[in-house]
Amino acid sequence: MLRYPWLVGEGISEPTQEVFEIVEASGLLILRLVVGLILAGHGAQKLFGWWGGPGVAGWTGVMTRMRMRPPVMWAWVSALGEFGGGLLVALGFLTPVGNFAIVGAMLVAVALVHWPKGFWNTKGGFEFNLTLIGSAIALALIGPGAYSVDALLKVHLPEPAAFLAMAVLTLGGVGVALATRRAPVTEPQPQTAA
Repeated sequence: MLRYPWLVGEGISEPTQEVFEIVEASGLLILRLVVGLILAGHGAQKLFGWWGGPGVAGWTGVMTRMRMRPPVMWAWVSALGEFGGGLLVALGFLTPVGNFAIVGAMLVAVALVHWPKGFWNTKGGFEFNLTLIGSAIALALIGPGAYSVDALLKVHLPEPAAFLAMAVLTLGGVGVALATRRAPVTEPQPQTAA
């Protein structure tokens, strides 16, 4: 069975290993660019106020409304996780560090904002976040491919140790982020005479 049957046609024999490598590297590059640049764009909205985003001051206000403590720190962590993680994934650099920055940011977003709204994105659910999480994890498992900064510089973090360490650190960071939320303020109930 041919791995890429669409590469074989009239007058073309079975593709060579080099063709397979070009196709795979191209596919990974496209996926990295789409996922990475979308997340870097979201981070840029939060950091710089680009494309109608809130900027750091506005994003800090959002963190305050979500009861994150301290809100300034978590605003920077989440914005840099999206922006920096997105750029690292788009470039294919220091894999899987950027991938797990994306995963962490998306897990917190799901827990705080999207989960109560259900699955579908049309109602603000977590469908889009889950797509980004799955893509980031898949890229972390597969690697960035031949058309990446990691390949160019011959950077190879030890696997599976780097993947497992980043997964544990990410889940721990998400747990800390969620645990530092302050309790909701409840209005005192008026006393009624019995």
